[in-house]
Amino acid sequence: MKNIDRRKWLKTVGLSGGFALMGGLEGLAFETPRNKISNTGLIKLSSNENPYGPSERVRTAISNAFDSACRYPFEDLRSLVQMIAEKEGVSKDHIVVTGGSGEGLCAAGLIYGLDRGEIIAADPTFQQILRYAEVHGAYVHRVPVDSKMNHDLDAMADRITNKTRLIYICNPNNPTGTIIEKNKLEDFCSSISEQAVVFSDEAYYDFITEPDYPSMVELVKKGNNVIVSKTFSKVYGMAGLRIGYLIARPDIATRLKSSVMARTNILAIAGAKEALKDDEFYKYSILKAAEGKELIYNTLDDLGLEYVKSHTNFVFFKSGKHINGLIADMQKENVGIGRPFPPFYNWARISTGKIEEVNFFNKALIKVLG
Repeated sequence: MKNIDRRKWLKTVGLSGGFALMGGLEGLAFETPRNKISNTGLIKLSSNENPYGPSERVRTAISNAFDSACRYPFEDLRSLVQMIAEKEGVSKDHIVVTGGSGEGLCAAGLIYGLDRGEIIAADPTFQQILRYAEVHGAYVHRVPVDSKMNHDLDAMADRITNKTRLIYICNPNNPTGTIIEKNKLEDFCSSISEQAVVFSDEAYYDFITEPDYPSMVELVKKGNNVIVSKTFSKVYGMAGLRIGYLIARPDIATRLKSSVMARTNILAIAGAKEALKDDEFYKYSILKAAEGKELIYNTLDDLGLEYVKSHTNFVFFKSGKHINGLIADMQKENVGIGRPFPPFYNWARISTGKIEEVNFFNKALIKVLG
């Protein structure tokens, strides 16, 4: 199923109008893998993983691929690249497969951060690309999010100088869960890409339920200086397999490939190829994440706590308590929550685990903060 078809499906099930999910969810119910909670016994709701994955189809594909595990993955990688290219509507020369989208972030951070290159990003946001760039000499302008916890695009534009090499946009944003209004997003990325490369991190794009919400791949198709990253870690439930990809103009893609070091492996490739075809699991994951968010919202409403309506598989909420203390208190209740996200030390990020895990979290939060 191509991106556009999946976006149409989100519209037909009515998620954009308040998560009216039950009608579609029952029809998609199926047996999901019985994953362990964690090695520590903690209910792990800290890393925005999809606990329902990998799907059974993906597991079977990985198992069948072991006979080829003695071989280098180059041939299998070529067929995956072609599948991704068809899904995104670009040529295979636009695609760079990486060991998780994190490796793509690091590659871009290295290339555009060297020789004291300057990078602009929201604050708070996902840090991997920024920290990697800083290690290699970059200067990062961290621009505070606005009052609605969203990217302050005007303030980010004001930071651009002749030393600016990259503008990083995590959309939906991690940890706030917000998305940029689609017209503002397109206008900003289109105009700013004339001055510097725009990196659009779309790790959580699949969870956006607004119909017709654009991926910045559309600007890549137009030849803009835009890089888009996507991953199999989130909606596909393959975080431990480490596979993702970048989409960029062929000349930019070639440059990025030169800095990709770890790459991926034949088992992850086999899983990714099957995941792209497993529409039932894809839909199920989105609906279960939406169901989990609604349960979290209800508890936060009952506690009178402020939160941000999320376009991801996690919720960012204002606990009113320093995050280090809340982490410790929740661990005593056998729940692991997200790390600190300065400067919002009295806010917390909670991932949507399985429904029984979300219910366990809700009871623990009421005990700790109620």
